[in-house]
Amino acid sequence: MSASDDTTITHEARGEGGRYIAEVAGEEQTGHLDWEPAGEGIRIATHTIVPKEIGGRGIAAQLVDRLIADAREHGFKIVPQCWYVAKKFDKNPDWADLRA
Repeated sequence: MSASDDTTITHEARGEGGRYIAEVAGEEQTGHLDWEPAGEGIRIATHTIVPKEIGGRGIAAQLVDRLIADAREHGFKIVPQCWYVAKKFDKNPDWADLRA
């Protein structure tokens, strides 16, 4: 899934959880958003990390947007443990139905 013309967001399983990875064209550094399971149909968003080398481009927001899109598509709810994900939930009241 392409997040923008120069950023691609992919998802990979990691143990019981997973990681969304943001790759920016022409850059070695990647950003990521990690999640862990918390029961059936619930994912805890634990960390969102974007290295300073690719910061300031909206990468973290694109990672959260992908998590939200997947939650809507696959029917899971999110515990926004990560401060950045919690902040995005607060700024987007239309996501309230996805908050666990």
